Amino acid sequence: MNDMIELFSSSNPESIATSIKLLLLLTVLSLAPAILILMTSFTRIVVVLSFVRTSLATQQMPPNQVLIGLALFMTFFIMAPTFSNIYDDALKPLFDDELTLDEAYSRASEPMKEFMAHHTRQKDLALFMNYRQMEKPESIQDIPLTALVPAFAISELKTAFQMGFMIFVPFLIIDMAVASVLMSMGMMMLPPVMISLPFKILLFVLVDGWYLITHSILSGF
Repeated sequence: MNDMIELFSSSNPESIATSIKLLLLLTVLSLAPAILILMTSFTRIVVVLSFVRTSLATQQMPPNQVLIGLALFMTFFIMAPTFSNIYDDALKPLFDDELTLDEAYSRASEPMKEFMAHHTRQKDLALFMNYRQMEKPESIQDIPLTALVPAFAISELKTAFQMGFMIFVPFLIIDMAVASVLMSMGMMMLPPVMISLPFKILLFVLVDGWYLITHSILSGF
């Protein structure tokens, strides 16, 4: 603890540079959950996977830990080129004392802005830009993160809900068919969900549902 205090209070330039790096690292780590959720593909993936479980009506199968873990690794897979660009263009030069902190921040934001802008609807971005009466940006790098991040988030939510609707439709048809058969047989007291669940799982397995869902998510990025 005393070594940490001496490191931050030292007047040695090297010690000051090291303390700034540690402070930057702690700041990034504290913001990591928000960055992961709102500035990457994680939101779309986890919402779509949740829709899959809800449409199947399998309650807690797969468990939340499995869905979030799968969403995390798919996010790392999709964002790998962007994260690699951030490390090569910003973090590595910063740690090698080739860039200042402001320059590193500027370079690190460029790949993230390009990724988010590519998946953000102009309507959503205009909503936040017009609310703050900002001038129309000339390039992607001129878009402030304060407007781009929420615009990207609601765009991702809309896309995820559109995919969720398409996932729900075939399972809804199975529920309606089973309910109609049960009513025609006079078995109105038997819950249709209990009967339709095996058929929905069978359909999902036969069409290789997890492959199709994963392929749809990856092709969207």
